[in-house]
Amino acid sequence: MVRFYMAQCVVCEKNSRYGIIDFNKFDSNQRIGEEKRMKKIIEKVNLYIEKHKVTLLVASDIVLMILSMSLSGILVDRGFSALSFLFVKFWWIIPLNLVLRIGAFHAFGIYYWTLKYISIREAFSFIKAIVLSSMFLIVVLVAVGGKDFPFSILVVEVLISFAFIGGLRFLIRAFRETEFQQEVSVQKKNILIVGAGDAGEMILREMLKLSKLGYRPIGFVDDNPLYRGKFIHQLPILGSCEEIPEIVKAKEAEEIIIAIPSANYKQVKRIVSYCEKSDAKFRIVPGIFELIDGTVHVNQIRNVEIEDLLGREAVKLDINNISSYLSNSCVLITGAGGSIGSELCRQIAMYNPSKMVIFGKGEYSIYEIEYELRNKFPYLSLAVYIANTRDIDRINNIFKREKPNVVFHTAAYKHVSLMEKNPDEAILNNVIGTKNMIEVAERHNVREFVITSTDKAVNPSSIMGATKRIAEMIIQSKSLSRSNSKTKFICVRFGNVLGSRGSVVPLFKRQIAVGGPVTVTHPETKRYFMTIPEAVQLIMQAGAMGKGGEIFILDMGEPVKIVDLAKDLIRLSGLDLGIDIDINFVGLKPGEKLFEEILTAEEGTIATKHEKIFVATPLKIAIDKLDNDVKALEIYALKGEDENIRSKIKEMLPEFREEGIIS
Repeated sequence: MVRFYMAQCVVCEKNSRYGIIDFNKFDSNQRIGEEKRMKKIIEKVNLYIEKHKVTLLVASDIVLMILSMSLSGILVDRGFSALSFLFVKFWWIIPLNLVLRIGAFHAFGIYYWTLKYISIREAFSFIKAIVLSSMFLIVVLVAVGGKDFPFSILVVEVLISFAFIGGLRFLIRAFRETEFQQEVSVQKKNILIVGAGDAGEMILREMLKLSKLGYRPIGFVDDNPLYRGKFIHQLPILGSCEEIPEIVKAKEAEEIIIAIPSANYKQVKRIVSYCEKSDAKFRIVPGIFELIDGTVHVNQIRNVEIEDLLGREAVKLDINNISSYLSNSCVLITGAGGSIGSELCRQIAMYNPSKMVIFGKGEYSIYEIEYELRNKFPYLSLAVYIANTRDIDRINNIFKREKPNVVFHTAAYKHVSLMEKNPDEAILNNVIGTKNMIEVAERHNVREFVITSTDKAVNPSSIMGATKRIAEMIIQSKSLSRSNSKTKFICVRFGNVLGSRGSVVPLFKRQIAVGGPVTVTHPETKRYFMTIPEAVQLIMQAGAMGKGGEIFILDMGEPVKIVDLAKDLIRLSGLDLGIDIDINFVGLKPGEKLFEEILTAEEGTIATKHEKIFVATPLKIAIDKLDNDVKALEIYALKGEDENIRSKIKEMLPEFREEGIIS
């Protein structure tokens, strides 16, 4: 509660009196010594006050309530004669009021508030406590026959009590908001805030409070015409978003903060386009679904990322449906160190599973996600394994020990060009590894088994895409052939995820960091994109909806030209295309296509109750032939017979185009 400013002087004891010491008269060692001594004094005072906070507040409230009742009596037509009226005839009113009021404060937890953070919500609780205690006092007065007591005194007393007692607490908050620190010369930047809503106001308030951060807010811009000409905390709303370049120039703004968490990607892209026309740097606050408690803080401000410009509308989840199969279940995730696998771990942990079992063959990536989960979710029961899905005995032992109810299988090789060079590894990992997981899951009566697939499995032109299509077929055949199986096998197919390992975004960022050029395969290459969190949310939702055997198709929105993606990343890096950095077109690599389909020609889609999830119409599969073909693929892969692998894939998938190059 006690704060002292240490810019030029501090209050200290000297010659048994308090005086003012000018620090400019001390050398550096003396100055440091005085600062340490004063910090110790203030820490002791603060510790004493904090330790006895309730006692001190109760004592101050008693004094202020007696004063409030006395003053209200004086003000209500009786002058100072009211004091004798109150303290003699109705002497018991004040003690009863004290008991009722302090009891109400305790009931509402008012004495246990952290006064530095009291707000409007606490103010309403404070009003309730005062009004309810006064109403009870009136009931007692009526009950004992105190009809000649002027009840208007109690009405005035409520107002005065709120002013006195509430004022004391807000005064304490004002003192607590000032930090005990030595003032230093901070170079302040002129800040323009985009968005005059709640988020913008929160950001402004923090900037004003934390002056040491070096922010100097100069005003707002907002497209709402009703805000024009108004003020927030004495700062003007200067205009609309399209006026950003002119306002930045006129007000000499050095940085722009986009504070509209509810904005969709189209709105963000529009605002960014205006920011790019100015000379100021620009940053953004997180989207509304990234904010845990709905509040925005200065330390959450980050650079605008490509996800903000290519993002999609927020996913609406059926939380109850997802919770019904994840809560209190043992959930196993393969490939837990990967982009999708690790995000599944984070999101599933929030549904309170009875246990989470994570495994993968990448030692460091598994270590990283384990470390993160143990820190973010200390209550989570967690089992960690380094394992390979190709080792069926190892998998069987893990399932036998952990007894998972739900499995999310994300472990797979996904890099197209690498798998073209290593088809044997692609088969062993993506096909045989998936087959092993399915067999073990069924053997141990796993309730739901969810596998992630890719749009590259549709009319595959790459080994990687072909292996994922065969994995889909295995899932569907298992569902068709099962008789007494208790496992629901579900497949979720989607396109590229922004920022995932092996995607173009990290590659482009690395190329931009070294000065380019940025390499794009073809000017017309298009891909579907979604963010990693969105993909994972829809995977969990599909898992809740599956009955077994479905291939769920996620709504990927509109495809994006890769060259446009590269241009956006270059602009966000503050560079000019053709001046600071170039884009080179290098041609399609083996296995790549200009455009990825989401469905085969034979497949149609069936709508589900979720607007972003569809079901592919199931195709007929010759189960016995598929089993024999998979066994043959495994033999060829173990022997390293790449040509036989390609031939067998072409036989299994007539739509597979071996060359995979489209001119």
